[in-house]
Amino acid sequence: MSRTSTQSPQGSQQAVQNGSEPVLSHGLKQRHLSMIALGGVIGAGLFVGSGVGIAAAGPAIVLLFMGTGALVMLIMRMLGEMSAARPSTGSFSVHAEEEIGSWAGTTSGWMYWLMLCAGVAAEATAAGTIMHTWVSFIPAYGWVAIFMVFFCASNLTAVKNFGEFEFWFSAIKVTMIVAFLVLGVLGILGVFGSAPGTSHLTGHGGFFPTGAAGLAAGLLTTISGFAGLETVTIAAAESDQPSRNVARAVRTAVWRIAVFYIGSMAVVVTLVPWNDPKVASAGPYVTVLDRLGIPAAGTIMQIVVLVALLSAMNANIYGSSRMAYSLVSRGQGPRFLGKVTRGVPAAAVLASCVFGFAAVIAGIVWPTTVFAWLLNIAGCSVLVVWSIVCLTQLKMRRRLEREAPELLSVRMWGFPYLTWLAFAAILGVFAVMAANADGRQQLAGTAVVVAALAGAGHLKQRRDDRRADVTA
Repeated sequence: MSRTSTQSPQGSQQAVQNGSEPVLSHGLKQRHLSMIALGGVIGAGLFVGSGVGIAAAGPAIVLLFMGTGALVMLIMRMLGEMSAARPSTGSFSVHAEEEIGSWAGTTSGWMYWLMLCAGVAAEATAAGTIMHTWVSFIPAYGWVAIFMVFFCASNLTAVKNFGEFEFWFSAIKVTMIVAFLVLGVLGILGVFGSAPGTSHLTGHGGFFPTGAAGLAAGLLTTISGFAGLETVTIAAAESDQPSRNVARAVRTAVWRIAVFYIGSMAVVVTLVPWNDPKVASAGPYVTVLDRLGIPAAGTIMQIVVLVALLSAMNANIYGSSRMAYSLVSRGQGPRFLGKVTRGVPAAAVLASCVFGFAAVIAGIVWPTTVFAWLLNIAGCSVLVVWSIVCLTQLKMRRRLEREAPELLSVRMWGFPYLTWLAFAAILGVFAVMAANADGRQQLAGTAVVVAALAGAGHLKQRRDDRRADVTA
């Protein structure tokens, strides 16, 4: 039995506001939401990690980003529809619990929390390494501790302060990407020397130089690059006008990110050979800027990557703390994490930061075992979340059309066909992962965690149903 049998959308939302999920502050503005969406997803994965995808798939990485970007657009449209109709700090986790059951809400919520916390650890570690190269008398783990304390403290203050940090961090990243795209187009036109034409797209083995195996490896890289975009639907609940703001943020963030990712990859594979060793080692952005003769390209990109890491770290601490807070407020976690101080879920913020720092320590002590396992689970988590989002939207849309069509201010395109298409695409990605050894390892670890969370959620659902029968 799902909660939808006893609660309407309006009644459910009022319950969240008045009881099961205490109200947080509403200090975020529209400009904050747009940049939060960009901040959570545009990290070092674009500036550096995408080089691994290029090395795996060659110029065809552009097609992979186009396909993945199309899937992400569909997922975000579904999230936009549900969040505009039913704004909530728990976003898709709340919707899944109400439409499918506690097991779905528990699984999607805690898997997403795990993914964001693992991201915090990876970003803090990379940022600490960069800072250690500049200020060597402080060890890398010392810088990690400094960053963790700073962003934990900033997230414990008013949410508008977090929004301002993320706005300016993301503004720097966006400015850099726009400048890169402009310089790249000028380079393609021959302004900085001879125009490359299509030599790098058709030479060096052709457009598909590594075949199906390379495409499969590159696919996993592109998907992980988009993880974190969902945070905007979590943050919307703390904005001044949640329904309107989430709709606008989803519309603008998706196409901006698609342009940034696809445009950047197109510029890179046009200007430099995909098999240039520097693409994977130094990063595609540095390689292109060096090719164009931009002075101090490496230093510039190190600064930008550091900002990108800190921005994503900040956004992931925020998103993970809000998701944890929402889960425990619904009885799906330790109650002490639900404590709210001055409109901020302080206990959830601290818990997310502690887990992130513990993961950093695991990366130092057990880099190839515990930390590798954690990153493998996190890499697969977004696919689990997306699949549950598809199933949730199918049920919620039909119910809203019957009960409250006026809440559908944002509508999923081509419903239900595009929803089913997105779900089929996610299953296809799982199939691709199952076809190689590394992918099977990720799937096996993820399956164990999903089974444990779904089992715990199912037990809670049965317990709630028994209580409801007793009181009926």
